[in-house]
Amino acid sequence: MPTDADLNLLIALNALLSEGSVSRAAERLGLSESAMSRTLARLRETTGDQLLVRAGRAMVPTPRALALRDRVKALVEEASAVLQPAGPNLNLSTLERMFTVRANDGFTEAFAHLLVARTAREAPGVRLRFAPKPDKDVRPLRGARSSTLPGPLHRRRATGPPAAGQR
Repeated sequence: MPTDADLNLLIALNALLSEGSVSRAAERLGLSESAMSRTLARLRETTGDQLLVRAGRAMVPTPRALALRDRVKALVEEASAVLQPAGPNLNLSTLERMFTVRANDGFTEAFAHLLVARTAREAPGVRLRFAPKPDKDVRPLRGARSSTLPGPLHRRRATGPPAAGQR
């Protein structure tokens, strides 16, 4: 396989072959029609086939595109599965690892006990080490000196630390 292959083209090709339309494929991938048209041109150049050709007002797949459709779909689905979180294959009860959590004092005071308790229950071989995070510097995470930096998981506002009875 060429080392300069753009595997992102597989996602676009899958959308084009599934939708049979540049505009619907563009919408599906959140692209403009012109961007998808340029991508189709790149796919045509890369594959040496027209892939989709105009027949009246519709686009129809070439014989090569029809031959590729199921294979491309399976490749994209397999690649997507590979890039998903470990899910059910990860057995937390047998995981043995030390994680360093860089967090400010407020986070540590409010949530460390909850993290430690849940970790002990669900992953008894995992140890948590809390380290101070005096600033917003993420270099320790990039340098693998920390395993995680607490941050927002979604846009919902935090409700604050748990009440005394919940600790």
